[in-house]
Amino acid sequence: MLSSEMALLQPQPDWNNLDVLQRNRLNARAHFYNYEDESTALTFDPRKSTLYHSLNGTWKFHHDLSPVEAPDWDVTDPSTWDDITVPGMWQLQGHGSPQYTNVSYPFSVDPPNVPLENETGSYFRKFTVPRQWTPDTHSVRLRFEGVDSSFHVWVNGKDVGYSQGSRNAAEFDIASFLHPDDGSVNTVAVRVYKFCDGTYIEDQDQWWLSGIFRDVYLISFPLGGISDFTVTTSIDDSLSCAGVTVQVDHHGAAESFNLKLLGPDGKLLAQGEGTSQVHVEVSGAQLRLWSAEQPVLYTILLSCGNQVIPQRIGIRRVEVHDGNILVNKQPVIFYGVNRHEHHPTLGRAVPYEFMRQDLVTMKRHNVNSIRTSHYPNDPRMYEVADELGFYVINEADLECHGFYKPERQKLAATGSTLGRVDFREKVYDESKQWTSDNPAWEKAYVDRAVQLVERFKNSTCSIIWSLGNEAFYGRNLAAMYHWVKKHDPTRLVHYEADRNAVTADFYSSMYCTLEELRNHVTEKADRPLILCEYAHAMGNGPGSLKEYIDIFRSEKLLQGGFIWQWANHGLLTKTGDGIPYYGYGGDFGDKLNDADFIMDGLLFSDHTPNPGAAEYKKVCEPVTVEGFNSKTGKISLRSHYFFSDISHLSCSWSITVADQKPTESRHLALPHVSPGSTEEFELPAECLSSLSDNSSHDQWVNLSFRLKSGTSWAPKDHEVAWAQIPIAASSGLILDRSWQFVTKNGVVDTPVVKAAGGRLTISSPVRNAQVTFDLVRGGFKWTDEAGVAVLHGPELGIYRAMTSNDLGFGGDGAEWLRCMLDWTRSSVINVTWSQDNDADKNTKGNVTVTTEVRVGPPSLSWAVRATLEHVVSASLSIISIRVRGDMEHRDISSPAPGVLPRIGLDLALPKLYNHVEWFGRGPGEGYRDKKEASWVGLHSASVDKLHVPYEVPQENGSRGDVRWVQLQNGDGVNGTPILEVRMAQGLFNFTARRHTPQELDRARHPHELRESDELLLHLDAMHHGLGSGSCGPPPFEAHRLYAQPFDFTVALRLL
Repeated sequence: MLSSEMALLQPQPDWNNLDVLQRNRLNARAHFYNYEDESTALTFDPRKSTLYHSLNGTWKFHHDLSPVEAPDWDVTDPSTWDDITVPGMWQLQGHGSPQYTNVSYPFSVDPPNVPLENETGSYFRKFTVPRQWTPDTHSVRLRFEGVDSSFHVWVNGKDVGYSQGSRNAAEFDIASFLHPDDGSVNTVAVRVYKFCDGTYIEDQDQWWLSGIFRDVYLISFPLGGISDFTVTTSIDDSLSCAGVTVQVDHHGAAESFNLKLLGPDGKLLAQGEGTSQVHVEVSGAQLRLWSAEQPVLYTILLSCGNQVIPQRIGIRRVEVHDGNILVNKQPVIFYGVNRHEHHPTLGRAVPYEFMRQDLVTMKRHNVNSIRTSHYPNDPRMYEVADELGFYVINEADLECHGFYKPERQKLAATGSTLGRVDFREKVYDESKQWTSDNPAWEKAYVDRAVQLVERFKNSTCSIIWSLGNEAFYGRNLAAMYHWVKKHDPTRLVHYEADRNAVTADFYSSMYCTLEELRNHVTEKADRPLILCEYAHAMGNGPGSLKEYIDIFRSEKLLQGGFIWQWANHGLLTKTGDGIPYYGYGGDFGDKLNDADFIMDGLLFSDHTPNPGAAEYKKVCEPVTVEGFNSKTGKISLRSHYFFSDISHLSCSWSITVADQKPTESRHLALPHVSPGSTEEFELPAECLSSLSDNSSHDQWVNLSFRLKSGTSWAPKDHEVAWAQIPIAASSGLILDRSWQFVTKNGVVDTPVVKAAGGRLTISSPVRNAQVTFDLVRGGFKWTDEAGVAVLHGPELGIYRAMTSNDLGFGGDGAEWLRCMLDWTRSSVINVTWSQDNDADKNTKGNVTVTTEVRVGPPSLSWAVRATLEHVVSASLSIISIRVRGDMEHRDISSPAPGVLPRIGLDLALPKLYNHVEWFGRGPGEGYRDKKEASWVGLHSASVDKLHVPYEVPQENGSRGDVRWVQLQNGDGVNGTPILEVRMAQGLFNFTARRHTPQELDRARHPHELRESDELLLHLDAMHHGLGSGSCGPPPFEAHRLYAQPFDFTVALRLL
């Protein structure tokens, strides 16, 4: 056996040798399992096969900081080592620590060399081979589905081989290494290296984790049987006849094999026999094509002697024609997500059930496409994608983004005056020299393509091969493309960094604005474009998803995109006090890190959907209401399905009348709507009659589209889409009662106004109600007639907590920090007051307090100047506040914000106010460019439920398009008045929370948040959009809040 010291005496160890990608590793083959008979094969469960033996489970393990320090196999006693679970990552099982970087290599850049200080894990276990696997009848293979990053393997102390390529499979023939006696105990030893030369092209945006992280098992191949096979389907132009061809390779001398093709119902449709190839055909009613909407699967059974191989296939056709990607001759739109393999406690060792739930959740959110960013996934994922229905961009295990940093530093040192985009493209071009355009690396690059294509060539869902991600563009990517097209002309090839699609079948880009998309299709109209990444879903966001989907559906050449990304990658950990939280870069002692840039998904780290997922589901819904004719009562219903009509959906209707809950839902018969078409149908007479009866009120017709029957991904009545049709629009400030003064024993209750000690007190002569204005600091304190303090404030507010998108390179947060918006405070310039004593008006006794304020930061000269005109009703139960203002910028050389986070009022209420009811969008949060998933109606929630627990605290929980909001005590505390808020302009946003914006900015994890002693209420007349500036564009123009004049009125009332 080769000791670690001896390995170092080699000119170059395998893990540092570009000429050694493998030793004795078998050629890549399709992923499949062998079974002994057809009935067992049709279970598709290898654990039931006598030709499969899992080595998952408990192994012995030794962790070292360098291969040099790893134990010598000849003298060590592995029984004394620690236990470790396989599959698993050793950093998550108490050995070493996780590290997160997005772009940076975690070591000095010196390809192909990696440091000698290179964490090493030594694995050991014993096993026995099933007695029927005799050497004269069976070959035995040891297969690893994924080991990060490279490894040597020994069986019974003999050197078997070496492999690298973390997310690719490695298979070794170990028959000659096994003990000859039946039932003898054998040993397998594996030495895994954290880094190898291959790490330079595995620089994906994820945690640096190591170990045997996917299944490892023994598989037996009967001698003379099938060692590999390729399934090819072809469909004629009429889509009425399909051919299924199976080409096989044999293990040893070729034997005849039999093919059976079973239909979706399991019945035999066709069969054939041959030595190397069999072709069968399906036509007419027996032919049902596969698509993401209708994932119809057939089953192939290949039999050769005592070997049976099952393979599910879908019959489909993929091509680019007339400017579009076509599936079965039909253009499709990719409503996609980028999915990393990640589990919050197991890292990349993702259990099957967890993975399957991921895909079920996708289907329930109207996702139809997956990009396997940025490497081949666990083979079982493709089987689930075949079954549930997804279009998959299957990506090679290739990224070398880290070379960008040294090249950027080099170019910056020259004093380059290039603009941001040109500078980036120049750095990209220079970065290719390291590996992507370096002939010495061609073999390593092409190996990644071979491993990908050969392993998943029979995967139906894999309709596009991707050469990799952010690996620049050079000759080695071109070599990959040519190999792929030669060996599989049936699929398309994608590579984003090939800007002109020289060796790609269509254009691809990332994080484009709408304008950039329009420009692209004008300038490059020969082929379609997809966004392989867009709408960076980091924290509260992404914004403007609706605009993206709208342009995908309107521009022929734009065929969708893939959200970055599916889920946060937080790792569950604990504080010293045992408080659990999801950690990110820097939380595990990793000094070189990219912090929370890994928390950028539509799902939280536990893979529960966050509000971004709900927004994506809504904008991607497959049926939409395109119009309503109030005169005829007809609705225009559009289908966005590509292959299905809507007969699988049921529909119900209800009506929401302003300030009320919806009426009871009733069934609505849907017309036949063909894929991609629009049909009109009339609302039921009962619905139209109800609308007529409430014509003087705001009304909405609510439609809900649900599954008639359960599917493999959702139960019956799962809501696929919904719509709200506004029948009337709200206008002006509406209060239930007119403002009026209160009488007691026939005497007008005129408030008493007194000014003293910097306070202006307005009080009732007959009750305890009181409003006290602070003439120095601004704002007021309001006490009701029972003497209960209701609120203090309000102050003009222009700041909210930052979001991850604000703080990104495309966001506006840098300007806000430079201008110190988080330091802004309101200061009083002047206060005047008067009381209305005109007995002929119902405003007699009302008190008007006018406050002039400046809101700005210390040390800078810019500010917002505003006038707040407070009108306190004679009853002291209603206060209206008109706010007018504009930016005051005295020194043009001093920084001033061009856009503001928000414009509104900030109030504070006693903590006992813990329940909120409102009429507006809900129940979830909503912002200017992220509100489609919220519907208009009557909603209620506790204050705590309004909070969205983003794993990096930030602005959250706003409710939008609100008509009114009421705050109260939800615990039944007597004597607590209800506070109602409305705005004269009609619609506004509010947040009610227990954390100040500064506290949300300060805390880096939810458990670090400190609650305020009060409830903080923020009322927004206007607010800035969210965008996706964490790694993309800032809020689009229509959603930007420019610093310009404003005028709004808020009404506060005690009930």
